[in-house]
Parts: sequence; C-alpha cells; structure tokens
Amino acid sequence: MYVNYPYRARQSEVVSVAYGDVNGDGVTDYVFLTVVKSLGPSSPYVEHIILNVQDGATNRVHSISLDVDGNGGYQPTVFLGDFTRDGIMDILITIDSGGSGALTFDYVYSFVNNQAIKLFDFNQYNEQNQYTVTFLDQYKVSVQSSATKQTFLIDISERSADYLSQIYEEDGTLKKPVQGMADGVSGFYPVDMDRDGVYEIQAYQKISGLYHADSFGYVINTLQWDGQKFAIWQQWLAIYGNNQG
Repeated sequence: MYVNYPYRARQSEVVSVAYGDVNGDGVTDYVFLTVVKSLGPSSPYVEHIILNVQDGATNRVHSISLDVDGNGGYQPTVFLGDFTRDGIMDILITIDSGGSGALTFDYVYSFVNNQAIKLFDFNQYNEQNQYTVTFLDQYKVSVQSSATKQTFLIDISERSADYLSQIYEEDGTLKKPVQGMADGVSGFYPVDMDRDGVYEIQAYQKISGLYHADSFGYVINTLQWDGQKFAIWQQWLAIYGNNQG
C-alpha cells in the first residue's frame, strides 16, 4: 500500500559563515547561521534560522535561537565587527522579510565569554523610531522623527499634475488632511564612518505618501554604541531625484 505523507523531515543547512574572535579569548571562532529550507524546491524562503558559534579553543558549539517573529525570510547573512569599542568582534545578522514592505529582521549580539547578549533588537528599534508624515499646503510633505524631534520638508511640486490633483486644490491648498506612512527598518548596514576600526550601523526606513509604492525616499539613522545601547548619532532624509530635464 502506498501512503502519501504530506510532510517530510527537513534537515538544517548552513547558509552564512564568518570567522573571528567573538568570545574574547584570542582564538578565532567559527560563526554560522543554520536554516530549514522551504518545502517548495524552487522557493528561496527559509525558516528556523539559528545563530551558532563554535568556540575555536574547545570546538564546543553554542546555538542561539532568534525571535519567533524574526527567524524566517530570505538571504540571512552574518557579519562580524567591533561595534562596542571593546576590541572584540560582535555579531550582526540581517534577514530579508520579503513582501511589499521589504523589511529586514536585524540583530546584533555580543558573545564575550561565550555569553550571548542581544545588543540590538529590530522590534524595539521600530517601536522607538517612528515618523509622522504629513502633507502640507503648497506641495510640501513634513516628516517628523519621534525619537529626535527633527523635522524634514520634502518638495513634491514636480510630481505629475494627475498625482497632485488628488491632494491639492488649484491654488496649492490641501483638499483635506492627508497622512503618509513610514516603514520599519528595511536596510541595515555596518559602516566605519571615521575609519577607526569600530563600526557604526546605518538603518534605513522608507517614507511613503498616498500608498506604499508612492515612496519619497528613506530616513537614514547612523547608530553608535553609547555604552548601553545603539543611539542615533546622525539622522538624514534621503529623497529620490526626478527624471525631468
């Protein structure tokens, strides 16, 4: 008798690796991510992503589970660098969520003395770094950061007449109050801004108008470790140019 089992055992696989001393004993450690691949043979989606550290001195493997709501996605990668200025490499993980938001699930861990301590959590960061996007009279959009209280102004007067007519009267006043939207982190990059061997992080958050695809650009926060947390050191708004001329 033939039995068609709807599920089959799936083995974990290594998808991203890095080498460096992350526990501070002076010996190079092996850091790697394991995943379980989708049942669909053509799907790049992976889940059950786990951070693993093999102690270079003892060969013992330490496994760290990621957040339940942030351990599945696409192209998980691991990067090692000193973010905390202690001379010991920390562990940065980025996972693409997929979907229209193109968000990322991002983590930074310290592993000094073989103890995993989460230094950055994307959920907490997204909650603390939100933006109010407001359309103003005369073809302007205001973007205000809740974290820094900075306000940026975007000139949208070069948008098409069809687009602007949805929002504005002929004299440039709003037909009605209109709010835009801001995403969570969708780009998370290690950078060494002052070339001193200690890394900062640049976190990108997409700013949109009437709908998600109506994107103006990104708020870019450069984060530095302040001894207790990653704090905003610099904040910019990067906007798209236009194709006219």
